[in-house]
Amino acid sequence: MGNLDVTKKIVLTGGGTAGHVTPNIALIPHLREAGFEVSYIGSYDGMEKKLIMDYDIPYYGIATGKFRRYFDIKNLTDPFRVIKGFGEARKYLKKIRPNVVFSKGGFVSVPVVRAAASLHIPCIIHESDMTPGLANKLCISAAKKVCCNFPETYNMLPKEKAVLTGSPIREELTKGNKASAYKMCGFTEAKPVILVIGGSLGAASINQTVREALPGLLKDFQVAHICGKDKIDPDYLHKEGYIQFEYVKAELKDLFAMADLVISRAGANSICELLALRKPNLLIPLSASSSRGDQILNAKSFVAQGFSMVINDDQLSASLLTEKVLELYFTRQTFIDAMGKSNQLGSIKTIMKLIKEEAAL
Repeated sequence: MGNLDVTKKIVLTGGGTAGHVTPNIALIPHLREAGFEVSYIGSYDGMEKKLIMDYDIPYYGIATGKFRRYFDIKNLTDPFRVIKGFGEARKYLKKIRPNVVFSKGGFVSVPVVRAAASLHIPCIIHESDMTPGLANKLCISAAKKVCCNFPETYNMLPKEKAVLTGSPIREELTKGNKASAYKMCGFTEAKPVILVIGGSLGAASINQTVREALPGLLKDFQVAHICGKDKIDPDYLHKEGYIQFEYVKAELKDLFAMADLVISRAGANSICELLALRKPNLLIPLSASSSRGDQILNAKSFVAQGFSMVINDDQLSASLLTEKVLELYFTRQTFIDAMGKSNQLGSIKTIMKLIKEEAAL
C-alpha cells in the first residue's frame, strides 16, 4: 500500500495497562523528528486513550475483547468484539494508509496487527516480558520483527524476526533535577535516599513492609514512597526523613535523580527504566498467585545479569528488607557497573532503525 505523498506514516497500538502505552509515548518525539505522521489505534475508552490525549495525535477507538486462559462467561461474547475490532481497525488503516504499524501489545493490538497484515502493512511488535503474553503470541506470525527486552526471550522467538532492543524509555526521565527533589521532599544530602515504587496502583505488601521497616531504615536512609492512589497512611504524615506520594508524574524524573537505591515491583517497563538510569535496585516481583508469573521471571533475568537484587513477595518482612537494602547500598557500584555494560541500552535508536527500514519497503 504505497502513499501518494512523501510523508511517512505510522500507526502505534497497544493498551490495557500503562506498560503497553509508555514505550509508545517514548517513541513519539523521535518519530516526529524523523518526519513520521503518527496516529494511534486503541480501545474505545481504555487507559491508552487518556495517556495519548496529551500528545496531540489522532486517536481511533476500536472494539476489543480479552483472551482468557480460564472460563469466563465473557469468553462467549469477546470473540465477536475482536472480530468487530478487526473490521474497525481495517477501516481505519485503509483511511490512514500507514507505511508501518508498531505494536506494544495488550489485547487491543491483536485486531490491529492482524488487520495490518491482511492489508500487507509491515508490523513490528514489542514484547516487554520475558515470556511473550498471549496477545503477542497471537501476533508473532503476522509481524515482520519482534523486539524484546531479555536475552532469554530472544531464544524463544523465530530467529529471523527476533531483535534484542530493550524497552523505549521516556527521555525526560534522564533529565531530573536532584535539588528540586530534595526541596519537594524536605530531605537533606546528609543521608542517602531510597525511592519506593509500588506500581501504578500501589502494592499493599510493599507499602506495609516499608512502613514496618522505617525504624531501621531511617537510621541510615531517607525514604520517598510512591504508594498508590488512596494508599497514604495518615499515621506517617509527619515522620522525619519519610514522605509519601499517591502518584507522581512530572516530578518522577527528579525523584529518580535524587534516589541512591530503588525498591520496585518487577514490571518490565519499570525495570528497564531502572536499567537505563543505572539505579541499584531491589525488586519485589508480584507473586505467581497474583499474576501470570512474568514479574518473577523478569526479576530472575535481571538478577542473573547482575542488575538487581530480589526478595520474593511471600518472603517479604521488615527485617529482611532492611538487611537487603543495606547489602545493596554497600555493593551498589557492582550493580551500576553491570548495568553500564548492558546490550539493552539505546533501545530507541535500535527500534527507530527497524521502523525506518520497514517503512521504506
